[in-house]
Amino acid sequence: MAAASAHFGRDLEFDLQRIAKLVGDARAAGAALLVLPDASLGGYLADLRHPDPEALPPALEPDDPIFKRLSALAAEMVVCAGYCEAAGPVRYNAAVCLTGDGVLGRHRKVHLPAGETVAYTPGDRFDAFDTPVGRIGMLIDYDKTFPESARSLAVDGAEILACLSAWPTSITNRAPRMAQDRQSRLFDLYDCARAAENQVVLASSNQTGAMGGMRFLGQAKVVGPGGDVLARTWSKAGLAVAELDVAAEIATARRVLKHLDELRPGSYR
Repeated sequence: MAAASAHFGRDLEFDLQRIAKLVGDARAAGAALLVLPDASLGGYLADLRHPDPEALPPALEPDDPIFKRLSALAAEMVVCAGYCEAAGPVRYNAAVCLTGDGVLGRHRKVHLPAGETVAYTPGDRFDAFDTPVGRIGMLIDYDKTFPESARSLAVDGAEILACLSAWPTSITNRAPRMAQDRQSRLFDLYDCARAAENQVVLASSNQTGAMGGMRFLGQAKVVGPGGDVLARTWSKAGLAVAELDVAAEIATARRVLKHLDELRPGSYR
C-alpha cells in the first residue's frame, strides 16, 4: 500500500494530472491501495484563522463527472482522495474511496478545527466499508486527534485506517525548522497511537508545500498494528510504500492482547 505526500491547489485539471502521476508511481511499486491527501481535488483552505468565504475550494457534487475520471485512473487499484463536497447550501470536507468499478465509500470530516467552521459543516458518523484490499475506514486530518474516531472504525471492523490530511505546521508558534515543529511531532504521534491502540494498519497521507499562510508537513507514512512506522516520506513529496499482509499482521498483533475484545465500555464516561 502507498500513502502520498504531495501538493494540490485550486486547478482541478492540474490536480488530476498529479493524481495520475501518483497512481502510476504507486502501480509501478505494486501498490493495491493508494491514499491521497485531504483536498487532493481542489486544494485546502489558504488561512485557518481568517478563511476567505470568496476563496474556498471548488465544491463538488457526489455525482460530479470528475469522480468517474478518478475511478478510471484507479482501475484495479483502491484509491482514497479528499475533496470539498457540495450538499445543497452546505459544504463538507470529504473523502471518497473508489476503484475502476466505482465508489466504495465516503466520509465527511466530523471534527472541525477553529476556522474550518466558516467553510464546512461537520459530518456526523464513522463507517467502515469493504474493499478488495480489506475493510477500510477513513479519517480526515483533525479526526485522528480524537481516539474515539479511529476506535469507532475499528469496532466497525476496519482493518486499515486511511488518514487523509492537509495538516500544517503550527499556526500560532511555528518552529524555525519543520522537524522541530509541535504539529510535526503530534502528526506522527497520532498516526502511531491510532494504529497501536486499535491494532490496525494505518496509511497516512498529507499535503506538502504551502497555500496562503499555510505550510504543510508532508510526513506520509504506513504504520503497522504495533505502532511501528513501516515506510515514510518525511517532509518531502513522494510515496511511502510498504508491502504487508494486513490480515497476518493484525493476527500477530492480537495474538496475546486483543484490545477490542478487552474493552470495558461500562467503565467509561
